[in-house]
Amino acid sequence: MMHTSDSLASELQRLRDRPSAEAAPPVLSLFVIDVSGGAADYERRLRSALSPAVRLGGTADFEQESLPADDVPDWFAAVSSGNEERAPQFARAGRDGYVEHTGGGRPWELQDWLYRFDPDEDSRGWEWWDATQAGPSRVHIWVDSWGESFFGCQDLLWAAYAAGAVRVDGPAVRKSAVWSAERRATR
Repeated sequence: MMHTSDSLASELQRLRDRPSAEAAPPVLSLFVIDVSGGAADYERRLRSALSPAVRLGGTADFEQESLPADDVPDWFAAVSSGNEERAPQFARAGRDGYVEHTGGGRPWELQDWLYRFDPDEDSRGWEWWDATQAGPSRVHIWVDSWGESFFGCQDLLWAAYAAGAVRVDGPAVRKSAVWSAERRATR
């Protein structure tokens, strides 16, 4: 799926504000995230990392050697740039969790991660939909994967772990009514 300027603008809006139930596609993909600390703080951190990347998708010149990273939170830039000592504990633990989850996969470098948001890059098989709190330390991340059960999401997993996930399950395709019911329950 190619991302368009309109779809990126909609995705950025969903990162800022919870979407309406009427706007939901028939199915969404669910990631169940267990976090260290509170679910609300985790969700705020995750949105703060994803928002500048999605914004770049609509504004940046991806032909450049490097993308502007001024709006990327310091903690995310640190953990994604090999400066773990400058990263907070939740991000360092998340980095280790990502490596374990991927069976020894390499943590993402910041520029490599940002380039995944190039609208012409077809390896990002998802768009942010919403996050709902499913418990004091559990967050459900909902993405639009266009009905696919298997899609490129290593970039999302990296952000999820770096923001403080201790465990990630998913993706699992669910009817959007499941998200809608959670949305109503967690206003």
